[in-house]
Amino acid sequence: MSTHGYESGRLNLPFVGISTFGKKPYVEDWSRISADAAVMGAPFDAGTQWRSGARFGPRAVREASTLFSFGHAGAYDHEDDRTYLGEDVSIVDIGDADIIHTDTERSHANIETGVRAMLKAGALPVVIGGDHSINIPCIRAFDDQGLIHVLQIDAHLDFVDERHGVRHGHGNPMRRAAELDYVTGLTQVGIRNVSSTAREGYEDARSMGSDILSVRQARALGPEGVANRIPKGARVYVTLDIDAFCPSIAPGTGTPSHGGFLYYGVLELLQQVARNHDIVGFDLVEVAPDYDPTGSTAILAAQVTLNFLGFIFDARAKKA
Repeated sequence: MSTHGYESGRLNLPFVGISTFGKKPYVEDWSRISADAAVMGAPFDAGTQWRSGARFGPRAVREASTLFSFGHAGAYDHEDDRTYLGEDVSIVDIGDADIIHTDTERSHANIETGVRAMLKAGALPVVIGGDHSINIPCIRAFDDQGLIHVLQIDAHLDFVDERHGVRHGHGNPMRRAAELDYVTGLTQVGIRNVSSTAREGYEDARSMGSDILSVRQARALGPEGVANRIPKGARVYVTLDIDAFCPSIAPGTGTPSHGGFLYYGVLELLQQVARNHDIVGFDLVEVAPDYDPTGSTAILAAQVTLNFLGFIFDARAKKA
């Protein structure tokens, strides 16, 4: 077989083989995670209030991520003149947390177990949802990790305290995070239009330490201006709801909201935050692929995740 002078062995094109995230190695035994970053799926969507389907998000994002796995050493960016995610950065896929249908608490507990395993191994946790309620167990897992600040990029505030007895649905995660004593505050960006959170929720959020910015406010400030609003020295956990993007580029989600970010609005913010702060965890939620037959929403999610990982580890290398 021809190797074209730069490859050996199998060609292993993106559409061939098993769809782990980025076609990275699969680690089934969570006691044997050894990597700089670990990716876990959290295919839970019983927290949705309208259209379900995000349980298929991890599968779709993994498959889309293979588009960016041609096997060369890292990803060269000619604008930055940087090679991101080279051979010096190890990434593994640890599969999915076990989901027990209709049982939110046990499903969330299983997600929390996975995040704790990644943290114990010293790997950056990357969790692909699932609906936004999966952020609740992700943040719970940081209870022994020191103080953190949460950056939420989203169309909706997700600060509902309780609705008809529900406290752990996809409208609640930021309220649950703000209640934790090791969460020092929230920066909530992209919030717009008619929200699932009532006015008093916004008042509660601000009183509990939230800085809330709409897309238009974020655009006026620019990525650097938004990133500079995060407290200096804060260790940052990032949660990205795909509906932060305009549905013109991300229709595959349960609760689309027009007027969202376009690609570079989010990408440049993530790059700036990675430069300014230590990123301690990341989840990307609410990709519901059945609402987007083109697959572009899942590709967007995979591309953003891979780029963000590149920014994180490039920034860490520069600070070392």
